[in-house]
Amino acid sequence: MDPAADDPDRLDLRGRTIVITRPVGTAAGLVRKVRAAGGIPVRLPGLALRPSADPAAREALRMALAADLVVFTSPAAVRYAARLEPLRLRGAAYAVGAGTAQALARHGIAARVPTRQDSEGLLELLPVASLRGKRTALVGAAGGRGLLRERLLSAGGGLAEAVVYRRLPARLDRRHLDPLARLPADARVLVSSAEALANLQHSLPAPLWRRLCAAVAVASSARLAAIAREAGFARVVIAASARPDALLAAAAR
Repeated sequence: MDPAADDPDRLDLRGRTIVITRPVGTAAGLVRKVRAAGGIPVRLPGLALRPSADPAAREALRMALAADLVVFTSPAAVRYAARLEPLRLRGAAYAVGAGTAQALARHGIAARVPTRQDSEGLLELLPVASLRGKRTALVGAAGGRGLLRERLLSAGGGLAEAVVYRRLPARLDRRHLDPLARLPADARVLVSSAEALANLQHSLPAPLWRRLCAAVAVASSARLAAIAREAGFARVVIAASARPDALLAAAAR
């Protein structure tokens, strides 16, 4: 464990450029942390989040909130769900990560969080035997890897799915592109979403994508590290988790 991951005050990013690929409108906290540690933040969003376009989304959410066990997949899932319906749960709440749990706590909901803050970690908390006979629900966006959906379906108790938001490619402009042309080779690119990385690979001009890949990718898991290498990053480090402090601690190494 990197000490800086548990003690952000020890983080030293002096002079280091940190590329933040989080969705539009969600990078402010990371930007502040990078600047506080002496780093140079560059925003390069790989995703834009939008409310669900499905008129039945509210009713689907009501059914989900009535389940025995409700899994929220991200802070955005909590935020967009709360816009549709007051978050009053009848059963237990589970969150993929600490950020999601904190978002739920703001609505008075205590959620269980896995030690390993990703889908695989949450699956360890949800063995099939513990789900049998329970009505389960999944609140999030369409798409993704489907691991949680498969586990909840396999229990056979019935799964309510509430798609409360959409993930779309972000619109990039000169504010995002110009810094890439000057990106130093020792820059760190924070990678916590395969979908965001794929969107950037598709939307960036080839010279800028190559410039990005010449930097060091900081992946939030071994799975994402493999995806980053396949996308073209020759140098990849793996953070302890997807938590911002863990990503920045790995970036400081």
